[in-house]
Amino acid sequence: MKPLEEILPKDHESIQTFLDLSVEPAEPKGFAPEEMVRCDGCLRANPPTRVTCLYCGQALPLTEAAKALARPSLRPLEKWEQGYNNILIPSEALPDDQAMVHIANLLHLEADVVARIFAAKLALPLARTAAVEEIELLQRRLQDLGVETIVVADLDLGLDASPIRRARTMELGVEHLALSDLAGKEQGSIEWAEVSLLLVARLLSKRVELKEKKRNRSESEIVDARETNADEAVLDIYGRGDARGWRVAANSFDFSCLGERKSLIAGENFAALVAGIHERAGGATFDDGFNTLRSLLEPVWPAEQRIHATGWRRDWFGKISTGEVVTTTNEPQFTRYSRLSYQLLTQSRSK
Repeated sequence: MKPLEEILPKDHESIQTFLDLSVEPAEPKGFAPEEMVRCDGCLRANPPTRVTCLYCGQALPLTEAAKALARPSLRPLEKWEQGYNNILIPSEALPDDQAMVHIANLLHLEADVVARIFAAKLALPLARTAAVEEIELLQRRLQDLGVETIVVADLDLGLDASPIRRARTMELGVEHLALSDLAGKEQGSIEWAEVSLLLVARLLSKRVELKEKKRNRSESEIVDARETNADEAVLDIYGRGDARGWRVAANSFDFSCLGERKSLIAGENFAALVAGIHERAGGATFDDGFNTLRSLLEPVWPAEQRIHATGWRRDWFGKISTGEVVTTTNEPQFTRYSRLSYQLLTQSRSK
């Protein structure tokens, strides 16, 4: 082993000082004042990379410089917000690895998730935004990367304006299918030749009840938690020209229409009903792929979660506790998928 004197430099000239080191800025370089874009609504300056105002959400004027720098922010939408969906047009040719990384960065998604979406070769959502200007910008950026998409507005899916009807009873006639809703106030009839789309799925829901005991003003302790799960099979039925559709839920449907084939098990009755309708509506498109596609829909159309506070409660010995109920369901997710499938099918048949 060499002595320490031989290892250490003989003078200070060969020692690298901090002044010789390249220093990288800790934060990204900002934009010059003349590059900022002023909002016409609140008159505040925004970075040229934004499409909508950072402060009031209004669409920003796109200058020539901003068109090259603008990037979609893709913030998660609130439950009450109406948005715009960017839907992938499937293609046999998949983007290469480098393009896939650029697409993933643009969509703010993991590269493996994007790769699985493209590998499915189905019309699946890539993003959802609140502003039409932002979704159009995203569409242009994706097109530059060789990815073709279409834009579908939430209003076009009619999720709130025309909710899907829930069937309670049904009559399997020779020439038509007759349905009645849960309240018995609305009836519908679809000729078998006019049944265009059948979608089968499982609706999953979870309910968690939490009971907390206040330890001090800022901390609380969970003293009790209860979790219940539900799993229900459903069938969506669409006739030509009927964008609302009908939903048959296994747990709230009267299977008397099966006659002698009706059993005591709801699962068997539901399977027999789906088979009977599918057999009679031979020209309808049958889709049972939602259950396997849920993980690909989740990044853009996540399952809905609701939190409900149950208020203060007085327990033993004057102790005060609070509680809340957290409910998670994928029914809104399936409804979006169902309405989109019908709309795309209708557009393809009209061409």
